[in-house]
Amino acid sequence: MYEMKPISAQAIPEALAKAERYRLLNNPRQAESICLDVLSVDPDNQKAVVMLILACTDQSDSVITINGARKYLPRLASEYERAYYAGIICERLGMAHWKHATPGCGMDAYQCLREAMEFYLKAEAVRPQGNDDALLRWNACARTLMAHPEMHARPPETPRVVLDD
Repeated sequence: MYEMKPISAQAIPEALAKAERYRLLNNPRQAESICLDVLSVDPDNQKAVVMLILACTDQSDSVITINGARKYLPRLASEYERAYYAGIICERLGMAHWKHATPGCGMDAYQCLREAMEFYLKAEAVRPQGNDDALLRWNACARTLMAHPEMHARPPETPRVVLDD
């Protein structure tokens, strides 16, 4: 194992700017690493927590990493952000299921997108004035579901028929 080298508190703003650039360059693993370095020095840095969640969910090749972003939600200070970013995680998880095109992916994607929509409704209820981001995300999920009827709810379990001997 390696012991991580701590960054200085003065380096945090530039480190976060680099993390954002790595996200924009489609290198979310590097952005994730930088955010973890920032949080090791400043555990309550909200910008780093948000960027870490987004960097994890940017890794659409890994359903495990996207789902693992949930562990960072309690570190967010506001109820709005916890609900909004829980929605982001569910939405991106749904799209990752859809992208992998495995059997049942349409039902998995549907369930995740519906869960995302529920989180966006919770965020909408407590959103800051003038912030309609949760509404925009809810609408995007709704449009995705309407555009892809193959994304649908799981049918209810059908009862097994047992014949008497």
